[in-house]
Amino acid sequence: MVKSNYIIEINNITKSFPDKVVLDDVSLSVKKGEFLTILGPSGCGKTTLLRLLAGFNTATKGEIRIDGEVMTDIPPHKRPVNTVFQRYALFPNYNVFDNIAFGLKLQKVDKREIEQRVKRALKMVGMTDYEHRDVQSLSGGQQQRVAIARAIVNRPQVLLLDEPLAALDLKMRKDMQMELKEMHRSLGITFVYVTHDQEEALTLSDTIVVMNEGKIQQIGTPTDIYNEPCNAFVADFIGESNILNATMVRDRLVSFMGREFECIDEGFGENTPVDVVIRPEDVYIIGNAEAAMFRGVVRSCIFKGVHYEMFVDTPDGYEIQIQDYNCFEPGQEVGMMIKPADIHVMRKERTENHVVGKVIDATHVELLGETFECAEHDLAAGSEVDVAFDFSAVELTDDPDDGVSWGTIRFILYKGDRYHLTVRTDEGENVFVDTHDVWEDLDEVGIKIAPSELHISPIAK
Repeated sequence: MVKSNYIIEINNITKSFPDKVVLDDVSLSVKKGEFLTILGPSGCGKTTLLRLLAGFNTATKGEIRIDGEVMTDIPPHKRPVNTVFQRYALFPNYNVFDNIAFGLKLQKVDKREIEQRVKRALKMVGMTDYEHRDVQSLSGGQQQRVAIARAIVNRPQVLLLDEPLAALDLKMRKDMQMELKEMHRSLGITFVYVTHDQEEALTLSDTIVVMNEGKIQQIGTPTDIYNEPCNAFVADFIGESNILNATMVRDRLVSFMGREFECIDEGFGENTPVDVVIRPEDVYIIGNAEAAMFRGVVRSCIFKGVHYEMFVDTPDGYEIQIQDYNCFEPGQEVGMMIKPADIHVMRKERTENHVVGKVIDATHVELLGETFECAEHDLAAGSEVDVAFDFSAVELTDDPDDGVSWGTIRFILYKGDRYHLTVRTDEGENVFVDTHDVWEDLDEVGIKIAPSELHISPIAK
């Protein structure tokens, strides 16, 4: 039997609680010696996935294998992994040496070997002279080094790291990133790292797994994830982006902002709605507006240390973010150009809302947990139906009680001339909204939809 090149194999894992699905049919393989980062916003399921790997939680469905062995019923202390937490979880009454040696003593490792392995681990984390220090006298960065040393001293096949640098200040976090990268290189073991920090993931990883709402959105190298995001969520979450609604006219020609641009993408069909991503550093800005592809007026310009960050308003009502080494003052008319290779075309995840409803009568349908008025139809009362409505058909109100239904704003994506919102209802359904109004994440809103905007059809069997 040929042994797999993958140290970790996660197959169709689902983790459910009574009121929520935290992980939804997740599958993932991790190569031996790889530095893999699980990246996503709070609540996306990344820490739950790490805890399943560590054995602190059990999956509702699916299978986890580590080094070819099924881990379903294996307790944490018998798995070939060690975990480093955001909170260091050191024993305050032990010194540095005894904290690191704790696991080895439990395993009844020979005293001389314990001393050798602890000293080797201390050297690995750059704390050779600290073995007799009280852990409470150490800085945050030093305590995290001790926590890492305690994990690697056990010689795990896999090191799991749950946002281990989140509690450190910015400079210390940057320093520790470089040290972690060097530790990974010298140890040669597999690192699985959880973070919500995009820059950290791009800096450290061989492979990045982007998650949202319990699902894997994209897996790839840092370069792939940044330059070739698979959808608008990934493009928005990884770095800064101009994300715009567009139409793929034909191969290598895309239309957005009211004009056509040459691009290098193919295979999207003709006259197909798509999204385009243009990174701020890929928009070329010049003082001669007449010689450019399109023009605009600088609204703001801020020096960011390495470059200037500018927002430019176009005559068609679009706002474009630009990063450039040259400064253009607010109020100045400028020209802009984009190279074909710098326009990244993505398929839209959806072009309208589709929600399962139930017919009440000829002019009412149960939808989003409430009864909505709809245009007259001849479908049977009690039958399940597909209810479709445009993103722009949804009206949001400040007071949830003013709507027919209500929900909480969970994701905001700026599309250059409008906001594309995800609103999560009390029933756990997502409603997608296009609006020019400014809302905040986690705002509670009322939901209204005009009867004529609800398009009801039977669900195909």
